[in-house]
Amino acid sequence: MRVEVAMPAAPVIFLMGPTATGKTELAAGLVARFPLDIISVDSALVYRGMDVGTAKPPPAVLARAPHRLVDRVTPAESYSAARFREDALAAIRDIHGAGRVPLLVGGTGLYFRVLEQGLSPLPAADAALRARLARWREREGNAALHARLAALDPASAARIHPNDPQRVQRAIEVFEITGRPMGELLAAGRGGAFPHPLLKLALMPRDRALLRERIARRLDAMLAAGLLEEVRRLRAAPGMSRDLPSMRAVGYRQVWGYLEGEYDFAEMQRRLFTATARLAKRQMTWLRAESSVVALDPFDPGVEDGLEERIERFLAAAVENGQG
Repeated sequence: MRVEVAMPAAPVIFLMGPTATGKTELAAGLVARFPLDIISVDSALVYRGMDVGTAKPPPAVLARAPHRLVDRVTPAESYSAARFREDALAAIRDIHGAGRVPLLVGGTGLYFRVLEQGLSPLPAADAALRARLARWREREGNAALHARLAALDPASAARIHPNDPQRVQRAIEVFEITGRPMGELLAAGRGGAFPHPLLKLALMPRDRALLRERIARRLDAMLAAGLLEEVRRLRAAPGMSRDLPSMRAVGYRQVWGYLEGEYDFAEMQRRLFTATARLAKRQMTWLRAESSVVALDPFDPGVEDGLEERIERFLAAAVENGQG
């Protein structure tokens, strides 16, 4: 039964968490109880035709709990954090205009951060420097490029995986242009801070072994649902390359390598699991560093009640404080 709440005009709710913690199912349940509209905060769900490997909500779930910012671009296009912020703020305005509350759901920490804190004054790309770094990487390899970043900017090197050369190159580029680490620039000079009262909910599993089991089951389900066929179709599409941002998403790059004959099926499965587990670890590390977060264990039998209780209190306080 839906809970009726006097509608505030301004509040916003974040539901964050690592992969495989059931965010979609919990969010759909919250939409059934409260006047909430979901905005996806996922850097892979923005791509059309990437359904299996992103665990995109199935049509039945989207019918009862529509998600905004899903299927925005083709996999051959790029989609930036800046564009996400623009799209998300527009969606928030639309939802508030309809007398409802935005529920932003996902695991892309960068998107949540730029939405809440604004964009940082990072320098524009330097084409000549970028080309020089790319040539150096081709000659020396990803590990050497990452070691170079570690010597210049240890904090960024600790945050960026060695197998993510584009982000490694960007961090080196920022340092060489400005003489300052990327993290220092990200922490300074942010503009356009988030203007809404905000409740930040995070799904943080205490049992890491159970999370790993859920990741393994999810990957098995993806393979059974046609992940190989999905990546095979994407590889054959015009304009597609394994270096595109869409194909660097966890799952897609590992399957692409298998389809290229670089390793066998068992090794692909191992790489899929390892990459997904590492992603979950990075997501949890990011969440632990976030401020003003209400953490709940997604595997606790009472997690739904805990979420509902906190949302009901938040919305009631918003009305009481004159935001309704």
